[in-house]
Amino acid sequence: MRDFASRYQQKKVAPNRVKVQRKPLDLGKYLRPLGRISLALAGGALACGALFLACRAIGSATFFRLTNIEVSSARHMTRDEILAIAGVEPGRDLLRLNLKRMGEQLTRNPWVETVHIRRYFPDGLSIDVTEREPLAVVNMGFIYYLDKNGTVFKVLNKGDRLDYPVITGFSEEDLSSDPAGTRKALGTACELLKILREKGAFILADVSEIHYDKGYGFTMFTASGALPVKIGSGDFAAKLERFARIYRELMAQRPALQYIDLDYNDRIIVKRT
Repeated sequence: MRDFASRYQQKKVAPNRVKVQRKPLDLGKYLRPLGRISLALAGGALACGALFLACRAIGSATFFRLTNIEVSSARHMTRDEILAIAGVEPGRDLLRLNLKRMGEQLTRNPWVETVHIRRYFPDGLSIDVTEREPLAVVNMGFIYYLDKNGTVFKVLNKGDRLDYPVITGFSEEDLSSDPAGTRKALGTACELLKILREKGAFILADVSEIHYDKGYGFTMFTASGALPVKIGSGDFAAKLERFARIYRELMAQRPALQYIDLDYNDRIIVKRT
């Protein structure tokens, strides 16, 4: 049995080994495409650079040079002041002007209410400024101008006109603590002033001061003798119409009068001294 097993056992066959001859690596085969890509990228970069320089040259060229500037007439600002605030002068590139920024700069001036700026090719620009017009002056510690919309817009400086009706009873503190209520009351004062500007026996020239009291309303003081005329906070037209009928007669009695109260629907109260 032992001999049979040894004869039957197969010998292990060594695997075939074939020698493979390695060829040298052809780097050029791989580098040639990379070279072509590099050349393409370099060419593209040069083209982009040339395009950038061309665009920059075109952008720096002024095709629409500003030569014609129209500025609307204004009472409180000169043409030169408007142009200086807007930051515009002849010779600028019309396309490069920032109209929005120019308008914002102009509206920072207290006299300016609205601004319209337009460009007209090839060389024109128009600046249309609407100014605020004072309706009265408001004594709030400092003296301010008040416009027709009830807006306190400018502290009076040396040289500013003072020949406007004076409104008292308001303060800067009121504007900060109760801005909505204060603006509403100032708007009501403007309504009263507008009615007084209408022609009649009793007109704005007869009023030297209008005083506001938050609890009561408005009291006018006559230019002659500073006689208090109480008018409250509404229905001004009807009250002043009744007062106008007897105003001249009452003014003849001025030294004997203490105040006049118009704040009634159907009558006038005259308080004598």
